[in-house]
Amino acid sequence: MSTLPSRSNRVELEGAFHLITAASAAKSANDSLEQSRGRGGSKPKRQYITRVRVGIIASSLNDRQWRVLKDVARLGVISGTHIERLHYDGSAAGSRLARKELSGLVQLNVLARLERRIGGVRAGSAGHVYALGLAGQRVLYPSRSRYRPPWTPRPSYLRHALSVSELYVCLREAERGGGMTLITYDTEPHCWRHYSGPGGGRLSLKPDAFVITHVGNFEDRYFVEADCSTEPGTRIRAKAREYVRYWQSGREEGDDGVFPFVLWVAPNDARATFLVESLAALPAEDWKLFAIATQDDAAERMAAGAYASITNEREEVNL
Repeated sequence: MSTLPSRSNRVELEGAFHLITAASAAKSANDSLEQSRGRGGSKPKRQYITRVRVGIIASSLNDRQWRVLKDVARLGVISGTHIERLHYDGSAAGSRLARKELSGLVQLNVLARLERRIGGVRAGSAGHVYALGLAGQRVLYPSRSRYRPPWTPRPSYLRHALSVSELYVCLREAERGGGMTLITYDTEPHCWRHYSGPGGGRLSLKPDAFVITHVGNFEDRYFVEADCSTEPGTRIRAKAREYVRYWQSGREEGDDGVFPFVLWVAPNDARATFLVESLAALPAEDWKLFAIATQDDAAERMAAGAYASITNEREEVNL
């Protein structure tokens, strides 16, 4: 059992997440890669990799390549830039080494490059998007009975998935500065929650990520919604009500009675304001579940333990 203390109900106002300044389950971009195949693509050819070959590949990987492999598996899709930031030193020599090792992993079918690039052809290998190749799947999950070649998802899904990967990379970078430890970063579908509704029916909550950080004497927990400015306010509120229903079910709290903050990560300040205004229509008793940050400051605030629940002009935030 973890010896880390549970998160307190502390709320810090200064420098915290955006706060609310006023009051049908959404089909959001948080569907898994398994549900997001691109249209019109050709069916991948079936590839065979023997068990002996898998063993040879596994024994040839160095420690950094293993870490790369595990991060790609954790996130589903990740850009070359993300991999460089996570596992290489950022120098020109580090970039050259990254290009060499990533190309080698692709040749071994440990990683697969998707068809779409981020930043165009001029972005080079850093603009590639990577997923687990068949050999990589077999190296990491030898007991599986079936392996599937990766495919290129729809642009909307890819943009959304890479924003989830960006938060993970930013948290790892913040972790290097000390003061915060990233304990858990589960992405979909591993972060999904299943529970019984009021009538006994089976319901599912599908956050984009579930995060646990250890900051000082506190363990902070978050359900993350990565917003890409694609959903109207009605769908934002519908998604928020799903979280309220799940909170009311009591399924998450378990023994320690702690429910994670629901953190919406917006791409910019304008969208953060829109989320604030959209969620302000919820009942006041539900505001305490939600917080909003921009992509630029989310990891920094999470690393500092500086979070605040939603409020409005009629309600003070107690420090």
